[in-house]
Amino acid sequence: MDITSLNIEKIIELVTIWMTTYSMKIIAAILIFVIGKWVARRITNLFIKLLEKNKVDITLTRFLESIVYYTLLVGVLIAAAGQLGINTTSFIAIVGAAGLAIALALKDSLANFSSGVMLILFRPFRVGDFVTVGGVTGSVMGIDVFNTILNTPDNQRVIVPNASITNNVITNVTANDTRRVDLVVGIGYGDDILKAKQVLDRILKEEDRVLETPKPNIAVSELADSSVNFVVRPWVKTGDYWDVYFDLTEKIKLTFDKEGISIPFPQQDVHLFQEKSDTKS
Repeated sequence: MDITSLNIEKIIELVTIWMTTYSMKIIAAILIFVIGKWVARRITNLFIKLLEKNKVDITLTRFLESIVYYTLLVGVLIAAAGQLGINTTSFIAIVGAAGLAIALALKDSLANFSSGVMLILFRPFRVGDFVTVGGVTGSVMGIDVFNTILNTPDNQRVIVPNASITNNVITNVTANDTRRVDLVVGIGYGDDILKAKQVLDRILKEEDRVLETPKPNIAVSELADSSVNFVVRPWVKTGDYWDVYFDLTEKIKLTFDKEGISIPFPQQDVHLFQEKSDTKS
């Protein structure tokens, strides 16, 4: 018998011994993984149904679904690794060290992720709200764990990193049911203040979208350089804000023209003085 035959027989013997020793462990590990994965999915589905039954926001539900499922799956992997005889303590330490290295390399992405978690949990705004976040104004189309998607009023799609949102002021324009329209209207110093105030009051009463409560406010706010300025502050439903704003601005101008009330514009008088010089001939 040559050396080659002896080596082959030895290899076959080693493989047979290894298969005899570890085959059951491998089969057990595979079964743990397959069954554990199925159980993890079932538990996650039950958890999601519980959230949906309690009418939890869909964005938060989807986020928690991923967190619960992958957390359970990591536990299944550790259990399968333990069945193969792998030291799970060392395995967890290796995973932790790898996680730390990845975290350092992806610190910006993780900042967006943690900000996304805060946005989803604390809900400063929801899908469909009109907001100003990260220097961008628009309607919220979606909230992901890394980015928030906005549609601007001129129909541009803008993707804003979540970290830039939580690190700045968040303005939720549509959070409340009502808003106050703030208008500044100026009249000339020669116009009748009381008449102008009555006309403004009549205009607001004729506008059906202006709410009776809170009561609109009309008051003289400033004696400016070239005008007497009124603040006109009616309350409207949030959805009617811009329509009422534009319609009132137009109607005030047209009504003032009809009533003979002037809306002055800045003017500047320039006086020219001619300097006379004595000339000797």
